[in-house]
Amino acid sequence: MIAVMVVAGPLGNVLLAKGMKNSGNLVIWPPMALYHTALNVFAAGSIWLGVASLITFFVAYMLVLSWADYSFVQPASSLAYGVVALLGYLMLGERVSPLRWTGIAVICLGVFVVGRTDPRTTVHQTTERV
Repeated sequence: MIAVMVVAGPLGNVLLAKGMKNSGNLVIWPPMALYHTALNVFAAGSIWLGVASLITFFVAYMLVLSWADYSFVQPASSLAYGVVALLGYLMLGERVSPLRWTGIAVICLGVFVVGRTDPRTTVHQTTERV
């Protein structure tokens, strides 16, 4: 599920970014211009794919939090930073500097250190209902 989080979250954000860039400038005044802008935004397939991907991320995140400690899940999900940079480069044509790649590598190294620990340090208590 952490792998789903690491891919679905950045993918959703990149798809939203791509959809917004393709929708043109956001015009909010006059109200009719806002209406046309909203139609352009919500007609974009990448926007809807991005929303679906972010919903997938959110469901996976909730599931993982029910199975592991937050102090494990949050650092482990930081592998997404690497996916963000990769997708930005591949899908949006962004330039990712060597210094940024180095920073991402340091974050990923920290993820591997955290990943060597037990994901649950607290006792999971269940309550029985009668």
